[in-house]
Amino acid sequence: MSWSGGFSSFGSFFDLRGKEARLATLEEEQAGPNFWSNQERARGVVQEMKALKGWVVPAHSLRARLTDAHGMAELLSAEPDEGLAAELVAEVESIATALESFELKTLLREPDDPGDAILTIHPGAGGTESQDWAEMLSRMYRRWAERKGYQISVLDLLPGEEAGIKSVSMEIKGEYAYGFLKAEKGVHRLVRISPYDSQSRRHTSFASVFVYPDIDDTIEVDLREEDIKMDVYRASGAGGQHVNKTSSAVRLTHVPTGLVVACQQERSQGKNKATAYKMLRAALYQKKLDEQDAARAVIEATKTDNSWGNQIRSYVFQPYTMVNDHRTELKVTDVQRVMDGDLDEFMQAFLKRSGSAA
Repeated sequence: MSWSGGFSSFGSFFDLRGKEARLATLEEEQAGPNFWSNQERARGVVQEMKALKGWVVPAHSLRARLTDAHGMAELLSAEPDEGLAAELVAEVESIATALESFELKTLLREPDDPGDAILTIHPGAGGTESQDWAEMLSRMYRRWAERKGYQISVLDLLPGEEAGIKSVSMEIKGEYAYGFLKAEKGVHRLVRISPYDSQSRRHTSFASVFVYPDIDDTIEVDLREEDIKMDVYRASGAGGQHVNKTSSAVRLTHVPTGLVVACQQERSQGKNKATAYKMLRAALYQKKLDEQDAARAVIEATKTDNSWGNQIRSYVFQPYTMVNDHRTELKVTDVQRVMDGDLDEFMQAFLKRSGSAA
């Protein structure tokens, strides 16, 4: 088995040699005596080097481990040893896991994939039932983010009258948060015996999930003050007397596009306004990307029909348990495990499917 040869073929898929050459060039530039004379250029170089090392260092580590494993296999073929054979089996399994993780990373190659994400959830028609489903999804994504070690901030939350939520916006910070979460954009369908139905009938509910890249200030977005309508209101939910008695929450409407964002995270109206502007810039940036690429789904398209026939995934609680992703045909019977945030399998299937179609 030519493991090293297989890795060479894999490395060429994401241009390892090109990344190594580019990193060497930047390291040479960094070593120059006048490197920090241009602060902006220097920061850009350091940032690019960090990104390149994120590819090159683990690739070199995998290559070294494969070489060592190949040497162990050759040694075993000459001198059988049960202890060494068990060690080799364990190492090969570990390498296979690491290689699969690395392969997945090669599918996250869009410019915004490595960054943070803003995720919003809106219930479909159906009142309390759909609002409860939206809250269940919110918990699912929070649990997923916690599993990944990501930071979660609730930017805006509008509770339902009886139960559930009317909307929620969350900022999720962590490496490749957007790259993974972009797989979740679309309509999610729930089938269960409703706890709000006195006759215990089965109900179908829908909720839509939208994901935007959390862009930085260096990306230009045409955001003019005259195009923005700002409303202030009292924040809802927990937060103490100050939050509930002052108009600290901010809602921004971008009049030309109709995009609306809101933030009530902070007690200060000024801080909420700044965060809301950040959210609006991210939403406009994503909209611009969608318009530039006709092959990609336009974010607002699913908002017009948050119902049957447009779902990307179905979660069935009764009469059987099944989570079915309609894009990849991946099916998982342990619905509770999925609701507890075990979503990686679905995200990986989506990314592999998208990568093979590219």
